[in-house]
Amino acid sequence: MAYKIKAYQIVTAFLLSIFVACNMGLAQEPSNANPKTLHVLFIGNSYTARHNLAQVVKAMSEAANAELSFLPTQVIYGGQTLKAHWRLGTQHIINRHCVNREQVAATIAELKTASEEDPTFKHASGGLTRMRSLLQEIENGTLDRTKWDLVVLQSYRDDLQGAQSSYMRFAPKFAELAKAQDARVLLYETTPSTQNQFPITQHQEPSAVLEKARQIAKLATQIDASVAPMSYVALQCQTSNPQVTLRFENDPHLNQTMAYLTACTIYAAIYDRSPEGVAIDSVTDIRFLNNDRDSGKDRDGKPIKKVFSKQEQAFLQTTAWRALQEFKKKFQPQ
Repeated sequence: MAYKIKAYQIVTAFLLSIFVACNMGLAQEPSNANPKTLHVLFIGNSYTARHNLAQVVKAMSEAANAELSFLPTQVIYGGQTLKAHWRLGTQHIINRHCVNREQVAATIAELKTASEEDPTFKHASGGLTRMRSLLQEIENGTLDRTKWDLVVLQSYRDDLQGAQSSYMRFAPKFAELAKAQDARVLLYETTPSTQNQFPITQHQEPSAVLEKARQIAKLATQIDASVAPMSYVALQCQTSNPQVTLRFENDPHLNQTMAYLTACTIYAAIYDRSPEGVAIDSVTDIRFLNNDRDSGKDRDGKPIKKVFSKQEQAFLQTTAWRALQEFKKKFQPQ
């Protein structure tokens, strides 16, 4: 019981310090008043990094609206959850418009101690590098203080325990910081457990996917967020076309097709309109891109860049839109 009280007090004190810092007249730039510019923060792991997902969403957004400037920033830690992101200091990136030196320095000290006590602490060095860079920008007065317009929070396997999962506990913490600066929140719910590497030959049991959909819809209502419910969208895709595969055979990650379907769903969730007709026709895997292992092939030995036919584009765009509308009607009735 003492530990729970202490943890609660620490979190409460941290959020209070952020609130105070954000309201003490710190040097900060006002939110970009131009509605045709979107400052978007993507927080996640390889399910966001692979295929340059943020850039695909940017390309779709700007292709559909030539006057829009979609400006994405990513905070990526491979294999990590939102709980890990909080420990690594990602909350300070969300709060860049008012974060102060003391907050970042405290996180640096905590990460240094944690990494020394636990040499297996994954991404501690990456977190320290990011936080030290942030601290230097604060001290130099070069930190971009622009507020975010949209924050995308990616789930991973941290959403599998429903209401008890760490995603359900930490997404609201990040969302609170986003909402404090009038930023929208989008829950990007991934589906690493149900993506298929081979064509489906038998009916799938949908109960686990439907339960995830119920939980993510409940969370979205709780924090007033939009949703890209990829487990549900993938299920609809697999059901309507069993020949479509959504992950690599030799790699557990989403393949180019699933990446395109995800980008279409995120686009639809952001703008509340169908991606049908958006003139983006390709996705490039980035695992081996721009390094000495880049062979121009993906993990299955196929071209690293997949160009979709008009028919494939239409199917994936329509599937994303219809599945999202079904999700809202079934799990988020107004």
